[in-house]
Amino acid sequence: MGHFATGVTILTTTLDEELHGMTANALCSVSLDPLLVLVCVNKQARTHAVLAESGVFALNVLTEEQEHLSRLFTDDAVDAAHSLTGLSCRRGATGAPILADCLAFVECRVVAAYPGGDHTIFVGAVEDAGVLREGQPLIFFRGAYGPSQEGRG
Repeated sequence: MGHFATGVTILTTTLDEELHGMTANALCSVSLDPLLVLVCVNKQARTHAVLAESGVFALNVLTEEQEHLSRLFTDDAVDAAHSLTGLSCRRGATGAPILADCLAFVECRVVAAYPGGDHTIFVGAVEDAGVLREGQPLIFFRGAYGPSQEGRG
């Protein structure tokens, strides 16, 4: 599966006024009517239990300049890695944090959760979405980050 290029997002959620985030690239569109997306979250991830309890999340699509954010939210060795302390964000319609400088976002309410081996497949009904700025998406391919090739000779 490493030969399948994916975009990179920061999944954000909130519980008891605490903001949480994690890097996520196992996601896809499920349905247009109703508008549904899914995201797969490792059961061992710090954010898994928070998401399961809160029932809301936002997927913040990163630009190629935001690789540092993706790396920050994958590092379990950093105590504050999964909090949004110091990052500019606003609360969306569900209360989930929307990162201010991301390319786009999709905000969801969890409508179903299914076992998926060592992951849980969370299906979210889209409550809000938008494009926040122009830019190239951050791409992950064969274990490495790279820029999008769109528009490049």
